Amino acid sequence: MTTSTRPDAPDREADVVELLIGQHMQIRDLFAEVQAASGARRDDAFARLVRLLAVHETAEEMVVHPAARRGIDGGDAIVADRLAEENEAKEQLAHLESLGTEDPEFAAGLERLRDAVLRHAHHEETYEFRYLREYYDADRLHSMAAMVRAAERTAPTHPHPGTESATANIVTGPVVSLFDRVKDAMRSGLSHDDERE
Repeated sequence: MTTSTRPDAPDREADVVELLIGQHMQIRDLFAEVQAASGARRDDAFARLVRLLAVHETAEEMVVHPAARRGIDGGDAIVADRLAEENEAKEQLAHLESLGTEDPEFAAGLERLRDAVLRHAHHEETYEFRYLREYYDADRLHSMAAMVRAAERTAPTHPHPGTESATANIVTGPVVSLFDRVKDAMRSGLSHDDERE
C-alpha cells in the first residue's frame, strides 16, 4: 500500500484536528516505510518523510500554535514546549538529511527522530488538539484546516531549525520555500538523469 504524503491527502471536509491527526498517522507510516526499505526506495521514502514533516510543522507553527496560545488556558507554556520539541526534531532531521540514508549512523538517528516525533505528536494531540475542539466551534476548526492546507502549499520542504514562530515562518517562509522547491526540482532532475545513464 502506498501512503500519500501530500499534506492535503486527508478528506477535504476534515477539521483541523482530524487533518493533523491524519498526517500524524501518515508520518508514523512513513517512518516504518523508511526503516523497512533500502537503497533508492529508502531514499524516496525518506524524502517524502522530510517533506511531510517540514510542511506539517510549519503549518502547525503558523496556524495551530497561535490558536492554542489564544484559546487554551496555559497556552503559552503548552506551545513553548511544543516549539522546543519541534526545533529538536528539525535539528535531528536536518542532521539525518545531511548524512544520507546509506550512512552507518542513519538507522540509529532515524530511530531517535521517530521516537521524538511520535512523542511530540502525542503531546500535540493530548495538550493542544483536544482543547482546540473545546474552545473553537466547528466552523472555526474547518476554517483552520483550510488555513493549514494553504500554509502547507507554500511551506519549506526541508527542515530549518530556528524558524518555529509564526512570524518567522511568515517572513522567511516564502523565500526558504522557493529555495527548497528549486533544490527539490534539481535533485529530482539529477536522479532522473542518473536513471537514464
